[in-house]
Amino acid sequence: MASSSGTSSGSSAIQNSGSDEDLQALMDQRKRKRMISNRESARRSRMRKQKHLDDLMSQVDQLRKDNHQIISNISITTQHFSTIEAENSVLRAQVDELTHRLQSLNDIISFMNTTTPSFDQDTYSSFMITADHHHHQPVMVDNNFLMNNPLNLSYLNQQPIMASADHHMFQY
Repeated sequence: MASSSGTSSGSSAIQNSGSDEDLQALMDQRKRKRMISNRESARRSRMRKQKHLDDLMSQVDQLRKDNHQIISNISITTQHFSTIEAENSVLRAQVDELTHRLQSLNDIISFMNTTTPSFDQDTYSSFMITADHHHHQPVMVDNNFLMNNPLNLSYLNQQPIMASADHHMFQY
């Protein structure tokens, strides 16, 4: 029996070493599979990170282009604003000047309308008839008065008013 127990214990040791080797081989195989799986997962992760980085770089390029376009549009709009502001300034100066001239002319007409001249038919030729555009009535103006009056502004009507955006001055 001793021999049979020795044989059985010897065969069980051989079986144990065989199953240890199989277990070790199985563990090594699982370890290799896990290592291959981890490498593949790491590769996919690197690819996702690279794609994300490429997308971000593309977005940065597009945003830079958009930013450049916006800055260009702002510059053009600012130039248009400056031009229009200068033109507006000239027009305001012209309005002020024309308002002043109109007030002066209205003052002269008012003065002349308050002093009714007495004249005969011979002196009638020294008067001219102009139209009062505000009241649509004829107004008689003494030509001698206009020629000798220091308030006579008729010389202003002989030349147009010119304004310059560069100098902001009127030229007659």
